[in-house]
This record gives sequence, C-alpha cells and structure tokens, in this order.
Amino acid sequence: MSELAAMLAALRERFSAAAGAAKGERDLDEVRVAYLGRNGEVTTIRRGIGSLPVDERPSAGKQINDAVDAMEALLAQRRGALESSEVEAELAQRIDVTFPAIPASVGSIHPVRRVIEDACAYFERHGFAVVLGPEVEPDFYNFDALNIPSEHPAREGFDSFWIDDTLLLRPHTSPMQIRTMQLHRPPIAIVAPGKCYRRDAVDARHLFQFHQIEGLLVAEGIHFGHLKGMLTGLCRTLFGVHQRVRFRPSFFPFTEPSAEVDTTCPKCGGTGVCGMCGGSGWIELGGAGMVHPNVLRDVGYDPEVVTGWAFGFGAERIALSRYEVDDVRRFIDSDPDFLEQLA
Repeated sequence: MSELAAMLAALRERFSAAAGAAKGERDLDEVRVAYLGRNGEVTTIRRGIGSLPVDERPSAGKQINDAVDAMEALLAQRRGALESSEVEAELAQRIDVTFPAIPASVGSIHPVRRVIEDACAYFERHGFAVVLGPEVEPDFYNFDALNIPSEHPAREGFDSFWIDDTLLLRPHTSPMQIRTMQLHRPPIAIVAPGKCYRRDAVDARHLFQFHQIEGLLVAEGIHFGHLKGMLTGLCRTLFGVHQRVRFRPSFFPFTEPSAEVDTTCPKCGGTGVCGMCGGSGWIELGGAGMVHPNVLRDVGYDPEVVTGWAFGFGAERIALSRYEVDDVRRFIDSDPDFLEQLA
C-alpha cells in the first residue's frame, strides 16, 4: 500500500468514528467542515499532490476523489439515521388525548373598522348613503375637479403615490364626491369611507396607508349651521353625549369658507389636564367647509341655486382618541392581546 493510500485509509477511519459519534445535525455538520470543508483535512492532502511525480498525480487525484465519495456517502447515511432517530423519538412520546386543548381565539372587529361602521351608521340614520369607490383614480378626480391648482404640493411625487402620469393611489376619498355629483342631481347626501395613501413617514401619528371618512351634503338652502349640527352629533355618537365641537378658520381649495374641526378631549372632558390633548382640552379631527362654487360649477350644479358642505376625518385619528391609544402603529401590528383589549 502506498503512503497516500494509507493516509486516506486512516482518514476515512477517523471520519467514520467522528460521524458515528455525532449526536445531532449540528455535530455532523462540524465533522463535515473539519474533513471535507474548504480548509479541511482532505483539502490539505489535495495540496500535496503537486509535490508528487507527474506520472503519479492522476492516480493520486482519483484515490482522493474515491475517498471523498465514500466519506460523503457515509455522511448522508449518518444524517438519515439521525433524522430517523429523531422521528422515532417524537413518535415514542406519549400523547395524553384527555389533556385540555388550547382554546380557539375568537376574532373581533378591528377598532378602526368599528369607528368607520359607527360613523357610517350615524349618517345612514340621517338619510345619507354610503358610497365606495376605486383606490386608484385619475388626477382629474383627485385634484382638477376639486379646484386644486396645478402647482399645489399635493400633486408632487413626494406627496402622492403616482402610478403613471395621470393615475395615482387616491390621497383622500374626495373623488367619490365628484363621481356622485356627476351621476346625480341634487339633493345629494353621502358619506364615503375608504383607504387612502400618502407619502408620510410612519411614526406615532402617521401611516402611509390610512382610512378616511368623508361626507357631502348638497341641496337648496344648506348652510354652515347644518354642518356644525351634523358634526356635533357625530362626535357625540363616537365619544359621548357631552362632546362639543369648534371650528378654526383654515384654507382648502375645495371648500370656502374652510375650517379645521376639533372636539373636546374625551379623556379629560375638555379640561386640559391630560396628556392626550397636550393640555389644550381639544383634539383635532380633520377639515370641513362649504363646497367651493367652482366645484359645484364643474359638475353642472348652479351655485346660485344649491349649496353644500363637506368634511374629511381620519378614522385612525378618531380611534386614537376614542380608545386612548398612544401610537397609531399599534393598529397595524396585529397584536392579538392589544386587539382583544379593544374588542
């Protein structure tokens, strides 16, 4: 027997012993690396082929390859044996069929969904229709028909999710207001809930996908007092019978006059002694106002004959205050314990 053959025979014996002593897959992989790995013992032997006479090198390479094939076969055999023993061990465990099973989890309506359902139910009781629409809309319905000028920041790529030059994920559910007015003559009374998308950085108060609730009423003789009455009733439905509402002057291209809408903090009752409202006693809900005459004209309505109001509130913003949640990301974490608390 040549010196190389003896060396390979001894190597295979040591490899066989090491593989046989492996107690699990991890131990077996360590054996593989030590003998067959890039820096293993077989690699060291291969590097010595260059020192052999030229005529002996082919046979030396074949002997090494045969030894490697044998070791790999033994490795596969040992791995199969370990897997079989693990399965047998699992099957040997006794299963107590009388042991109580884990109780099934019962789902519940998501808090944001609950806010949307309660808000829509309030408006339906007052004769409003709930309308739903596509989440991908042309820029006409998102901006042009809403009296939003071409240079408005909301049209920029860093504020909205554009699909192509004219289509984008809707940043609000306002397109349904335009679509409804195009299809129907006044009076119009609708509420439009749904998903919206904006390029907002995700933090404790913002998500890039959120839910919005918008309302629209157009008819003869509609004035700002009707808007105040409906939104006061909505807040009392969502938060409690003692809620008050205030309107702060603001600007939106699609309403005139426009206002930001606040309601008394449901946690401290408007006293300003809690952290939820930052000590102000008020929480912001969203924007509202009288429908701009340009919007009415563009859908074929006569602003000298009919008037209307509209509003848009974030459902997550309402849910934060309604359920006293400190971080909007909790609503999308799918934590069963958290959702069960609010069920």
